[in-house]
Amino acid sequence: MHAIPHLSPVAVAENRPGLSPTPWPDLTRAEPRTAGCLTAATAASVPVLRRFARGVAARWGLPAGIDDSLRLVVSELVGNAVRHSGGPDVALFLSVGHSTLAVEVKDNGRWRPHVGRPRHDDDLACGGRGLDIVAACALRCTVHTRPDGTRIVAELSLRD
Repeated sequence: MHAIPHLSPVAVAENRPGLSPTPWPDLTRAEPRTAGCLTAATAASVPVLRRFARGVAARWGLPAGIDDSLRLVVSELVGNAVRHSGGPDVALFLSVGHSTLAVEVKDNGRWRPHVGRPRHDDDLACGGRGLDIVAACALRCTVHTRPDGTRIVAELSLRD
């Protein structure tokens, strides 16, 4: 991972049980793989966490077709956490199971609802469509809000 001098990840962890020289996509493997990265919730964290996710996917040998969806989902979810949570940091967790890649973004801020115009009132307006885009890329997308932060999980298919 390339570190940005003014923004370094606070913590990076990866669990890769049963490493073998065989590349992924043996989607029948039972053992899960997980990785996570915690960094400051600033605009600069979006490309840092996007690169982290792409690097993990490449190390795990995930299908190349997942790359565009992974970049978009990480960008949208981390960008939302940075823009709307007000928390000091943001965490990205990746886990792969039999046929999905779970992309989880957590923040420890308070949910701040958007004020202003209602969503989608103008087809040319910017903003307000990020979670719709994530939902279109994902098999499932769930949002969990709590007083101590928000957790969003998007599951991407590893099958063609």
